[in-house]
Amino acid sequence: MIRLATAADLDAVVALHTEARATYYRGHLPDADFLGPEEIARSRAGWAAAVDRGAVLCAVRDGEIAGIAAYGEREGLMHLTQLHVLPARWRAGVGAELHAACVEKWRAAGVTTVRLDVFDKNERAQAFYTAQGWTPDPETPRHGDHLVLRLTLAAETE
Repeated sequence: MIRLATAADLDAVVALHTEARATYYRGHLPDADFLGPEEIARSRAGWAAAVDRGAVLCAVRDGEIAGIAAYGEREGLMHLTQLHVLPARWRAGVGAELHAACVEKWRAAGVTTVRLDVFDKNERAQAFYTAQGWTPDPETPRHGDHLVLRLTLAAETE
């Protein structure tokens, strides 16, 4: 089941985000950059704001939040800002279901182009996004240590 996150979900959302990020940042960045108290507080504030905007989707499996996705407009363009799945739920379709729900929301809002940044060492995520139709952004292929990808949404045919 995919649903909008609520304020009551915030602890679970932040915990999932922290656990998922540790899987791809560990060994590449200092732990404090993704596990330190300041970073967790910053993350919590960001997730709280996104939940308040109604821009966070949760995938629920067996009564727990198994995946989260957040999106929003920045500089006139829609961005997929977060998509994380509990590592224990990888390869079970959670990410694909969340992604499809985001695409559905974007299409309903008339969005035709979406961008995202993905850590350049996170090959698992890059493969996932490629399978979902994302390609390197021709205008801005990199942003620091992240690759910038673009998804062009085709108009739905009836």
